[in-house]
Amino acid sequence: MSIRRSTKSRRAAAAVSLTAALALAVVGCGTDGDGKTDDAGSSPSSAPSKSSDGDKAPKQEDTAAGDNVDPNVKLAELKGSGLTLVINQVKRDPGGFITVQGEIKNVSDRTQNSGGWAGTENLVARNNPNSVAGATLVDKVGKKRYYVLRDTDSGCLCTTGILPLSVGETTPVFMQFPAPPSTTTEVDFTLPTFATASLKISG
Repeated sequence: MSIRRSTKSRRAAAAVSLTAALALAVVGCGTDGDGKTDDAGSSPSSAPSKSSDGDKAPKQEDTAAGDNVDPNVKLAELKGSGLTLVINQVKRDPGGFITVQGEIKNVSDRTQNSGGWAGTENLVARNNPNSVAGATLVDKVGKKRYYVLRDTDSGCLCTTGILPLSVGETTPVFMQFPAPPSTTTEVDFTLPTFATASLKISG
């Protein structure tokens, strides 16, 4: 009888140990899955909403139009048809980005809309209506043109959903680009329907 009881006790202990081991294995698999999702989401071409928590914070700070920008600083003023675009900041951000921030003002006597600011690339214009996705930077020294950054769904890292501007109304805008080499300190900025301006990069 003692041998049978001892055998039953061992089997019970083994079953408990196996159950505990399986539970730990399941938890471990869940952690690995989360880790893989974060790693995939941190791809440079992903949207901020698809990035890991570590990637989200700096992008939100860098691309939030108006954050840490002095509206009294005027780096350039670009004229369009009944509109002006004042550039307040051109900053090289950690992670290899250039963020351009400013505001567009309706200086005409009638309501103005965003027109062709989204550019002529069909997919980008369709996925970013009423935006400034058509903006570009040109590094004349490096002879390279930079377009507004996009996520995997062709969503731009820029201001979108811009409503028509009534007379005298302004709207803040931002655009984020890949950064040119650190030796490049000046770029030409263009937004469709506006004049081109040379901008000095800070940061």
